[in-house]
Amino acid sequence: MRISDRLTRIKPSATLAVNAKALELRAQGREVISLAVGQPDFDTPAHVCDAAKAALDEGFTRYTPVPGIPELREAVAGYYTKFYGAKACADNAIVSNGGKQVLYNLLMAVVNPGDEVLIPAPYWVSYPAMVQLVDGVSVFVPTTAEEKYLVTVEALEAARTDKTRVLALNSPSNPTGCCYTQEQLEAIAKWARDNDIFIISDEVYDRLVYAPFEPVSLAKTWEAYPETIAIVGALSKSFCMTGWRVGYALAHEDLVKAMSKIQGQSTSNINSITQKAALAALNGPWDIVDEMKEAFVRRRDLAYEIITGWGAKCPKPDGAFYLFPVLDQFYTEDAPDSAAMCTKILEEAGVALVPGSAFGDDKCIRFSYAVDDETLKDALSRVGKVLMGK
Repeated sequence: MRISDRLTRIKPSATLAVNAKALELRAQGREVISLAVGQPDFDTPAHVCDAAKAALDEGFTRYTPVPGIPELREAVAGYYTKFYGAKACADNAIVSNGGKQVLYNLLMAVVNPGDEVLIPAPYWVSYPAMVQLVDGVSVFVPTTAEEKYLVTVEALEAARTDKTRVLALNSPSNPTGCCYTQEQLEAIAKWARDNDIFIISDEVYDRLVYAPFEPVSLAKTWEAYPETIAIVGALSKSFCMTGWRVGYALAHEDLVKAMSKIQGQSTSNINSITQKAALAALNGPWDIVDEMKEAFVRRRDLAYEIITGWGAKCPKPDGAFYLFPVLDQFYTEDAPDSAAMCTKILEEAGVALVPGSAFGDDKCIRFSYAVDDETLKDALSRVGKVLMGK
């Protein structure tokens, strides 16, 4: 069958592929622990589920406006006012099918064929593929573990050309869990403005940061310079709503209209029931976030102690629920790279991990600690035995 040339250049999502392999082994009767998927192991809060049930009972099952029902868009804008003091209105918000669609719609709206998009590496797996799909060019800006995988203005400037149009910035980071400070974000934003570079600020994990670090955002900078930044958020992580598929953007109203045009010709509005659930989530209470943070800090510290105990170099993350250690010192002739090592670990230890090559750094492997403490300890013990050859 003839498939478009565009798709021959796109690889499947590495994280989803690893999870599929783990499910396949489980179906064969193998015991597999997955530390691969970025999905909290908590239930969606009861008040969010109750709002969805009420929407069903009330027959709220019809089409809605493409960018979302007005009260939900208002709640998205209100989120950035409540937590970051940025004044925004419903016209500055759009709701889409998860953060992925928000990011894709943004790139479709601001990237022309041949435009260069700066992507600090390591990066979230889907950024390069999305840039390819909109006929842009990904330009990777490497960072190091010693730098906590945070890009500097100097590194960005060195990568900039006269074709650079967009910077994809992610904090807290997937896959590293590392976070920029407010001062670092604002310095990068100023550099971008000075060079007419649009910032897509992926802040999906913004509520999941751990003391002494505080949640930070480019929302106030967006308020001052709304034509230079778009902010991406979602409820998947903070409210354990991965399967509900709800993400959103804060952007200039002209950009929101452009994204609505794209969405209107692709998916139209997101699920009407999900919108009512999302409204309940954004309107609070936010207790679930505090409960998760307490658990994630404990698990982070547990995993960090074990992983660094292997002699691995690994920045201690300030947010999200990932660790991204450098493990190439354990690569062998039969497992010479991160993908081969992950395959070996899956087959020998029954633990699913994601190779660092999917995130732009083949020296590393990503560990998700979004599982209970005992499962995490068991999984890391198994991985350690494979790495140490025991």
